[in-house]
Amino acid sequence: MDFSLSKEQELVQRTIREVAEKEIKPYAAEADQKGIFPERQIKILSKLGIMGMSIPKKYGGTGLDNVSQTTIMEEVSKACNATGVTMGAHTSLTCYPLVNDGTEEQKKRFLPKLATGEYLGAFALTEPAAGSDAVNVQTTAVLDGDDFIVNGNKIFITNGGKADLINFVVTTDKAKRHKGLGILTIETAKVKGRGFSLGKKEDKLGLCGSNTQELVFQDMRVPKENLVGGASAEGFKIAMGVFNSGRIGIGVQGVGIAQAALDECLKYVRQRDQFGRKLHKFQALQFMLSDMATKIDAARLLCYRAAYLKDQGKRHVKEAAMAKLYGSEVAMEVTRNAIQIHGGYGYMKDYPLERFYRDAKITEIYEGTSEIQRLVIAAELLGRGI
Repeated sequence: MDFSLSKEQELVQRTIREVAEKEIKPYAAEADQKGIFPERQIKILSKLGIMGMSIPKKYGGTGLDNVSQTTIMEEVSKACNATGVTMGAHTSLTCYPLVNDGTEEQKKRFLPKLATGEYLGAFALTEPAAGSDAVNVQTTAVLDGDDFIVNGNKIFITNGGKADLINFVVTTDKAKRHKGLGILTIETAKVKGRGFSLGKKEDKLGLCGSNTQELVFQDMRVPKENLVGGASAEGFKIAMGVFNSGRIGIGVQGVGIAQAALDECLKYVRQRDQFGRKLHKFQALQFMLSDMATKIDAARLLCYRAAYLKDQGKRHVKEAAMAKLYGSEVAMEVTRNAIQIHGGYGYMKDYPLERFYRDAKITEIYEGTSEIQRLVIAAELLGRGI
């Protein structure tokens, strides 16, 4: 059993770490405070081929293995999680269904533009009545000749107001429940003002630099050839595959945030004097730091295991859910304790700890809440997995 990265994976990790430190991290605080979308950072990642990391070289991507993609997500999220989630919604949620289930025509038409960053992607499932209850999608797509006519709305969509291409879940037959779901793709420039519009832009607790926005569909016409996977595709199965893949990324986002918080703590306890000695001399804080580091490593290894299994083409539903569940909960625990170690300073916006804490919370919610992850894990353990 080998826990080490290959030389190629180490090179990827080292390269993105350097770029993240120099080009992404310095702008993270301002992006959070002013709600600045990380367009500049995404362009930098695009030039490095990172926005195409999940896309095969055949379609213009870099075709990186999943372990390498996991290291990239950790390093970017450690520097700025608003950039990390913007990147992840594109490389995982948007690209995954097209790479794995798209028709050859769809792959040739959409993937090259996503790979270069010419197009920024988004994936839309959540609605007022559908989130954890993914089957309860109310957005309808009714076939009319060669087009689907789409009506409904999606909420809380990452990159929703910035995306050039959106994959979104619709119901083509409500009576069939999950078997009546499909996924349609739109190029927003082609439908804007033609049945597609943007609704409320969300003002969030954390990830303030990322874009989260409502999508509104009113008699929007979408060519039937834009049904991902073609007419016989199973939309629910594709969507569950999307989230199974994305959960690894969310888990390691949590790891990145937690590692950033621990790094700040290690610097602080070496500098801060209390009662005539440095904070790192106090055994109580040593224990806190030890627990933080141990849990971060455990979460990281869960994420790497799930990514490794995915690379091997093996079932990883339970492992991805575990990675997401534990990575997100560790992020919350570590960032909370990091604020405690910093005392009053940790509560101030002059330090990044309060941002880490706010950013960490969403990892327990999006792409399946912690409660949903526990249901998925239990279903796998009991032989009822999907």
